[in-house]
Amino acid sequence: MGPLHWLPLFTQLVSWRLSGARCVDPIRVFVVPHSHMDVGWLYTVKENMRAYAASTHTTVAQALSRGKHRRFVLAEQEYFRLWWDGVASETQKQQVRQLLAEGRLEFVTGGQVMHDEAVTHFDDQILQLTEGHGFLYETFGIRPQFSWQVDPFGASATTPTLFALAGFNAHVIGRIDYDLKEAMQETRGLQFVWRGSQSLAPQQEIFTHVMDEYGYCSSGFSWEGRAQFPEPPEDGLYSDMDEPVTERTIETYAKALVGEVKLRATWFQTPHVLWPWGCDRQFFNATAQFANMDLLLAYVNKHTSKLGVTAEYATLGDYFHAVHAHNVTWQVRHHQDFLPYSSETLKAWTGFYTSRGRLKGLARRASALLHAGESMFTRHMWPAPRRALDAAWALKQLQHLRWAVSEVQHHDAITGTEAVKVSDMFVEHLSAGIRGVRQLMSSIALDGTQAHAGPATEGRLAAVYNPLAWTVTAVISLAVGFSKASVTDESGHPVPSQVQETQEAPHQYDLHVLAAMPGLSHRHYSIRPAQEAGGAASAAAASTSKFHRRLRRHSGPRGRRLVPVDNGCYTVFLDWDTNLMHSIWERQSNRMVRVTQEFLEYHVNGDTNLGPVSDNYVFAPAQPASPAWKAVGMEVVHGTLMTEVRQYFYRTVDAKNPTYAIYSRLAHVPRGYNGDLLCHRIEQELRVGPLALNREAVLRTSTNLPSRQVLYSDSNGFQMQRRPYRRYANNSVSRNYYPMTQSAYIEDARSRLVLLAEQAHGVSSQGKGQVEVMLHRRLWNNLELSLDYDVTLNDTSIVRPVLWLLLGPRPVTARLRQRSALALQHRPVVVLGRLAETGRSHSAPRQQEAVTLPPSLHLQILSIPGWNYSSNHTEHLQSLQRGRQGKARADLRRVLLRLHHLYEVGEHQVLSQPVTVDLKSVLRGLGAVLAVEERSLTGTWHVSALRRWRWKTQDGGGSRPPPQEGPTVTIHPKEIRTFFVHFGTP
Repeated sequence: MGPLHWLPLFTQLVSWRLSGARCVDPIRVFVVPHSHMDVGWLYTVKENMRAYAASTHTTVAQALSRGKHRRFVLAEQEYFRLWWDGVASETQKQQVRQLLAEGRLEFVTGGQVMHDEAVTHFDDQILQLTEGHGFLYETFGIRPQFSWQVDPFGASATTPTLFALAGFNAHVIGRIDYDLKEAMQETRGLQFVWRGSQSLAPQQEIFTHVMDEYGYCSSGFSWEGRAQFPEPPEDGLYSDMDEPVTERTIETYAKALVGEVKLRATWFQTPHVLWPWGCDRQFFNATAQFANMDLLLAYVNKHTSKLGVTAEYATLGDYFHAVHAHNVTWQVRHHQDFLPYSSETLKAWTGFYTSRGRLKGLARRASALLHAGESMFTRHMWPAPRRALDAAWALKQLQHLRWAVSEVQHHDAITGTEAVKVSDMFVEHLSAGIRGVRQLMSSIALDGTQAHAGPATEGRLAAVYNPLAWTVTAVISLAVGFSKASVTDESGHPVPSQVQETQEAPHQYDLHVLAAMPGLSHRHYSIRPAQEAGGAASAAAASTSKFHRRLRRHSGPRGRRLVPVDNGCYTVFLDWDTNLMHSIWERQSNRMVRVTQEFLEYHVNGDTNLGPVSDNYVFAPAQPASPAWKAVGMEVVHGTLMTEVRQYFYRTVDAKNPTYAIYSRLAHVPRGYNGDLLCHRIEQELRVGPLALNREAVLRTSTNLPSRQVLYSDSNGFQMQRRPYRRYANNSVSRNYYPMTQSAYIEDARSRLVLLAEQAHGVSSQGKGQVEVMLHRRLWNNLELSLDYDVTLNDTSIVRPVLWLLLGPRPVTARLRQRSALALQHRPVVVLGRLAETGRSHSAPRQQEAVTLPPSLHLQILSIPGWNYSSNHTEHLQSLQRGRQGKARADLRRVLLRLHHLYEVGEHQVLSQPVTVDLKSVLRGLGAVLAVEERSLTGTWHVSALRRWRWKTQDGGGSRPPPQEGPTVTIHPKEIRTFFVHFGTP
């Protein structure tokens, strides 16, 4: 419905809202044309390119070239890169270069996608941003300086910190809680300086603009109609086209625009109004759009004295330059985020924290594999390739997975809020990328030995790579087809190992091997079926104790007979009467904490006629969660290397198969191994499903810790947020759910219970001493998105989330949490090869020197990105001006290094201190370091050239430390530092 129909009602509304409001005259409105192009959501990337995305880029370039006053902003790079590489003509490419040079076309954010901010890991936010920025800088020599995060479902405090590190001057967000946005509008608080990190603030603060209640769409000003799928109409006539601007309609359009602008002006502190012009899938006919808007803006400016408004096309940079020029003292927002997000009273968008758990898990595993593959390839190439490897092919495999992992960070991808066919597309892209990188890693680690996939039924060679920059002791699990095995290392020495029957598959066995691996190094283990047990290299055979199935009781005897399972750090007590966990004794503090776990389900409505419904986005429970089981069976598998507790939860008393299961493992670390992290955790693999329809499954862990119902959950794996339980008139259950990208904990004055997750989940503390994790959702509803576009979660699959539990005094868990989270995120990568000669152990190639960092630091990336631009900005621009003949070869000499300090200021007495490292020493295993350049987060700026804007605040802001030169660097708490490292050839 265009403005011609809703103007009378709108005029009344504006008059009412403006009564008594501050009036600033004239108002300068910045019309920022844009098109919101979701990388996925309802249609696949190919479908979107065919229906509108390609024509959007083509017609925008044409329309801007025909009018010097016109402007446009582009956000996501994926569609632009596809258009640039596969559609654009040389004439169109030259148009784009000219528009960028003149500042009439602007890339905002510049990442591969507009990433989600709730369930993405900050590693992957950086990756997708680096992917987009690397392309833009290499191709055009430009570096985005403003963000455009207008559609993610809530705003994280980590994202603005990363944008500041990338060199941004201002940040735009859109969706925050409806009642909070209304309050901020009334107090003119939609703009502020955000210090997203409590340790980095105020050095990495950033000016932030919150979209007002109109959001990023401009309703009633679309003269091209609605994009048509699967193909554009042959006659060029689209549905829902607004009436063109003519002498008859122009006054009506002008009144609508001016009325909205004047209302918006009351919500901000300067007389400048940002008016986003566009919406989803718009500007596929930019010629028609600009032709009409040209007339409208000319009319407004002709009647400025009467209307009190001037209007101009603008980029986001134009707007922020005008705001920055005002002498305003801005309020400061500290490291609190804007999560969760509710769009209205009964719509808390907290369901997507868990939606499509299999996709979430695949995305995180793909990211971890990419991290491992990058460093393994870099180590292979430096100081010199150990054997022939097609470097161009290898880099192509890495680039494919970079693209896929970047793509899935989109706010309608990893969130699980996309159509089923789009989810399938993401899975296909990730799976193909994973296959390529695993092939690359097999080629390097096995040194030419033929790779093998699947369970081993005969002798196998296992190459195990540690992607972390410290020595890792871990239990590696392999599926084998024999009950007796021998395991030896490269020197033929026996390796501690254990064999046991698998959890659910008959006649299959799990072989557990204790592997100790230096940083960024791999080990080789020879695995053979053994004729008999008892040899020096023979894997120890585990024994199993089975317990009768116990019924769920509301009352009755509990805790009379306890079954202890001990590993030296913890003793887990299991209740014989219930088959549930009863308590955990923690050795460090000599404290017993009551801990029990059970599965519950929330029953939800699927019919909009009967009330609020849960969907891919929204969690709308009809009642409190109820137990989802009637009986529990239990087995304890005892072994010398690990003990496993298997608990099976049955939906009915006589059910044949369990709906839920918990497999808890405690490792027994032999003497001579550094097993600090391995000992101090309880590893849990969960089995969940299939669920009944309209059920949402949670694992609730209940303790006797007086936690005051305060939960701590992580923000994108970067920092923790305090989450006190808040009581609302409506929707208290769902509005107290938060994203857990990697970790959460509850605590009292003495102890802390930490949960670490392999993938993102929703998490909440619905009762004192409780923490519950949402694991799986199966939903059906009659919403339009479900019925017309198949945005559904009718998922009958079984999911297998992984959680690790840590318990101990607060200083101990503060020391262990970050490193344990990394140990879970970046577990050793195992590739199997055929053992050609079963008579002797495999002789592995000579190992390179390990890469080892101090315990406070994490090697966030070590890679060869392949960019071919000069590090000198002036030289790079001159190269672009000269033009290139053909596609330049990838530069394999530049190594990208990024280091991250894991701890907050004051979090740990020792580990929170600044750390000084000599990069020449740390990286000597890769060769002689010739030069080290410190760069911005995504590598496009040399830090000495980066001059971010300063914004006036009441406390005056903070000083920014000067950049350090040379290979010796000091890294302060929570800093993320990025470098280009240049090695000398041997």
